[in-house]
Amino acid sequence: MSLYSSLYIGMSGMRTNESAIGVIGNNIANINTIGFKGSRAVFADLLSKSVLGSAGASQAGQGASLAAVQRMVTQGALLGTNVTTDLAVQGEGYFIASNPNGDRFFTRNGQLQMDNEGYLTTINGLRLQGYPANADGVIQNGIGDLQVGRITSPPQATTSVDMVVNLGRDEDVEAGGFLISDPSGTSSHTDTITVYDSLGGEHQLEVYYTQTSPGEWSWNAVTTQGALDGSDLTDPQVVASGTLSFDPSGKLVSETQNAAPIPFFGAAEQNITFDFGDEISNGGDGTGSTSYDSASANISANQDGFAVGSLLFVEVGTDGTITGTFSNGREQALAQLALARFQAPHELNAIGGNLFSETQRSGQPAIGTAGAGGRGDILSGALEQSNVDLTNEFTNLILAQRGFQAASRTITTADEMLAEVVNLKR
Repeated sequence: MSLYSSLYIGMSGMRTNESAIGVIGNNIANINTIGFKGSRAVFADLLSKSVLGSAGASQAGQGASLAAVQRMVTQGALLGTNVTTDLAVQGEGYFIASNPNGDRFFTRNGQLQMDNEGYLTTINGLRLQGYPANADGVIQNGIGDLQVGRITSPPQATTSVDMVVNLGRDEDVEAGGFLISDPSGTSSHTDTITVYDSLGGEHQLEVYYTQTSPGEWSWNAVTTQGALDGSDLTDPQVVASGTLSFDPSGKLVSETQNAAPIPFFGAAEQNITFDFGDEISNGGDGTGSTSYDSASANISANQDGFAVGSLLFVEVGTDGTITGTFSNGREQALAQLALARFQAPHELNAIGGNLFSETQRSGQPAIGTAGAGGRGDILSGALEQSNVDLTNEFTNLILAQRGFQAASRTITTADEMLAEVVNLKR
C-alpha cells in the first residue's frame, strides 16, 4: 500500500464523515417539523486491494464510503393542540393528498385546514383524500376529495309526534264537544308543539283537549289559516284530530286519529301521526298519557322533523370518520379519511414540504381506513412531532466531527512521510 493510497483513504474518511454531519444537521434543523422522520448515515468499508505478504495473500482496506442515508420511520411523540383539524397518526400509515393534476402524495403532517370551497387540505393546499358520505351520511366506497366545510343539513318534514300528557279526571265535561269557533272555551287543556314542513319551515300546533264524557277525551291539533294559505289570517284551522280513552285507573286504553294530509303553504303535503302512549287495546301496558285525579299537565312532547342546519363544527374519530354538528341539532357523518400503508416506508421518496411519493422500492400503497389492515388510529386535536432525538444527534455530531478530524490526520501524516521521501534526494 503506497503513501498515495493513504491520502485517498484519509480523504474517503473525511468525505463520509462530512456526509454524516450533513445528515445530522438536517435532522437538527427539522427538530420542530411536524411529522418529520429523521435519517442516519450508513457507512461501508472499501476492501478492494489485495496485498501479497510473507504469510500469503490478504486484503487491505481502501477507506470508507457512504452506503446509504437510512430514514428512521419510528413514531414521533404526540403533541396535543385542541384544534380539531390537527390530526396525528398513531401507528403505521400516511395521509393521502392530491394536487389538481391527480398526483398523489403522502404525509405524516396532519396540520390540516379548509379552503374557500370547503375542501379539507394540507397546509400547502393539497386536497386530502378519503371516502365521502352521501346526503344521508352513509360513507361511500370511492376515494376522492373531501368537501366537508360547505355542507348544510337538509330539512326533514315532521312525520310523527309523541306526546305525553296528564288529563285531569275532574276537568269539566263539554257535552257539545270541541268547537273551532271557540277553541279555548270548549277545551280543558292545551299543549303546544313545533312541527316542520318539507322546506324546513316551522309551524306551531296548538293541541286542545276536551273531555266529552268521564274518561273520554277528544284532541284537536290547530294551526292558523295563514300557515295553510300564506295569508296573514290567524283564524284557527283543525289539521288533525282524534280521541283518547282512559280506564278507571287512569291508564290509556285506546287512541284514534282522523288521518288527513296537512297542506302547509308552499310545501309538500305531509301526514303527521300523533302518538299519546302505549294503549292497552293494542297490546300495550297503558303507559304514556294518563288521566289521574290531578291537574292537567304537559309531560313531554317530541317530534322527528327539523329545519335546515348550517355546519357548526366537525369532529374526527379514531377511525377517521369526520362527523359534522349542525345548527339544527343534527349530527351526521361527512366523510372518512383514508390512510396509506407501505411495506417499506423508509424507501419513500421525500420531495419536500413534508411530502413523500411512492417508489418501486417502497411498494404500492395499501389504502384503507384507520385502525384496519395494520394502519394506525387517527387522533384529533394532536400532531405528531419530529422523531429526532436531539441528545442522540449531538452525540453523533461529536463522533462525526472526531471521525473527520482523525481522517484529516491520516492525510497530514501521509503528507509528512511523503515530504521525508522527497528530502531523501537532497
